[in-house]
Amino acid sequence: MIGKIHSIETCGTVDGPGLRYIVFMQGCLLRCQYCHNPDTWKVGEGKEITVSEIINDLQSYIPYFESSGGGITVSGGEPLLHLDFLIELFTKCKELGIHTTIDSSGGCFQEHPEFLRKLDRLLGLTDLVLLDLKHIDPIKHQALTGMKNDHILAFAKLLSSKNIPIWVRHVLVPGISDDVGDLRNLRLFIDELDNVERVEVLPYHKLGVYKWKELGLEYALDHVEPPTEEKIAEAKTLLLSR
Repeated sequence: MIGKIHSIETCGTVDGPGLRYIVFMQGCLLRCQYCHNPDTWKVGEGKEITVSEIINDLQSYIPYFESSGGGITVSGGEPLLHLDFLIELFTKCKELGIHTTIDSSGGCFQEHPEFLRKLDRLLGLTDLVLLDLKHIDPIKHQALTGMKNDHILAFAKLLSSKNIPIWVRHVLVPGISDDVGDLRNLRLFIDELDNVERVEVLPYHKLGVYKWKELGLEYALDHVEPPTEEKIAEAKTLLLSR
């Protein structure tokens, strides 16, 4: 099985529990205005790699996973664009006793029977999903990402119905995703889910702006600065407490 990846990070500490071996897949349907990996957007590009190559490299890190409670995280781009590849990869990982995590925005989720069949197989091999909820308001979500969020919220509910543990992640962008009313509505939605282990507020940053310039893309949020500590604390109060 051959997959298209952007890159691999071997000792990540922020994309799931413990030390993580992170595979960044190539291709994404969302166009988030603050994306720090716009070079992962184009579907069909990227470096070709086999499941065997990843597993061979991954095995040397198993002692670090065992000592830290870590494992493999597949991020992107959007991992769910690569269901067949992930099914084979996670099958091999589970044979080795490796904790498996998917970092997804749910942007390509659909209720087509074939997609759901493959997704069900993958979720049966998945220990944790890091679910990026960009915005609770569908109109604001479309302005921010180029896509409404109905199917993304449906994906969250599906994960809840299957009792797949999730960590909800929300990027806090001043003037865009930090409105108190929107944060309260997001909290209400989170409360509808039965599988949320953790909620993370991720402060907006500008570390990936240089990639936009290298790709010749206009960065629409160039005027936006990272949130203040007060706004971060406010968002955490609203999202992390019931």
